[in-house]
Amino acid sequence: MIRTMAVVGTGLIGTSVGLAVSRHGVTVHLMDEDETAARCAAALGAGILAAPAGPVDLAVLAVPPGRLGPVLAEQQLRGLARAYTDVASVKAAPERLVSAGLADAVSYIGGHPLAGREKSGPLAARADLFEDRSWVLTPSAGTSQETLNRALEMIALCGAVPVLMDSQAHDSAVALTSHVPHVVASLMAARLQHAPREAARLAGQGLRDVTRIAAGDARLWGDILQANAAAVAGVLRDLQADLSDLLAALDELPAAPAGEGSPGLARLVGLLDRGVAGMGVIQGRDGAPAAGPVRVRVALGDRPGELARLLASVADLGVGADDVTPRGGGPSGLEVELGVAPLRTEDVLRRLVREGFEADRADARVLTGVMP
Repeated sequence: MIRTMAVVGTGLIGTSVGLAVSRHGVTVHLMDEDETAARCAAALGAGILAAPAGPVDLAVLAVPPGRLGPVLAEQQLRGLARAYTDVASVKAAPERLVSAGLADAVSYIGGHPLAGREKSGPLAARADLFEDRSWVLTPSAGTSQETLNRALEMIALCGAVPVLMDSQAHDSAVALTSHVPHVVASLMAARLQHAPREAARLAGQGLRDVTRIAAGDARLWGDILQANAAAVAGVLRDLQADLSDLLAALDELPAAPAGEGSPGLARLVGLLDRGVAGMGVIQGRDGAPAAGPVRVRVALGDRPGELARLLASVADLGVGADDVTPRGGGPSGLEVELGVAPLRTEDVLRRLVREGFEADRADARVLTGVMP
């Protein structure tokens, strides 16, 4: 059982880890070269600044990928912890350092929480940052069972969902799902730097959605992209091929006859259709491998404002208007389905029953017996 931990690096992720596990009575020792950041994290309640008297149960190294190897070797040499993990978004490079004998493989397991914000630093940290989010672990051939177990316990304390992966498979996956999206967001945001003032006035939610993550720390992202350069370049080359096809189609359209028979228009629509199909994958459609949200069916009464009351009842449980799908039926002729994170389902059902709603899982027609 984890009773003591150390967090090396008190930025967004490190401080959030400290906040999450401290809620469960774990004593967390905070360490950072930036004393102000560490003091800020301690003031938020993420842990204490005092050095541990002996080895802690687990050390979380929340440092950029380029510094992970030296920091891991240094902390293992000083005997900071019985087990070590990290939160870097690149996993193959650290594993190669361990394989080369620069660090002890037995007490180390690679880790990557799939959670974050566009803001950085300890003040952006949140105790619930990892709740219901995937947390990848990449054990090497030398990782001990004890080290794996300690990492799994820490993930449970943070409310996250562990996923075991090969380090190279992880890096290929995050190149597509995280690293290239950040690059594309940054390139799109860069187009705005010298845009006419009139264009900025027309910026809507679509542009804000596309560029939101571009606000991340540029130095940190430079380090991440350097560590995963080959995988990122591969995805960008595939994207480049699609962009070339799109440009060719757009160049044909001005001279093409109006109507749906244009070859350029057909290619253009085909590319857009592929985008729709891709969205279905991450939304759990068409047998997608990723587990989607649990569907909770709620029958609304005929009083005015019932939908607004419903949304207010579950807002603090992470359910919003975007998670609502209207259906027919119910006393007022309206039922809705809520998309709820799996680990929040029982909390949502309890809340709805307590607030007087008739609610059940969409895959089970029998009314739940959840009591307030």
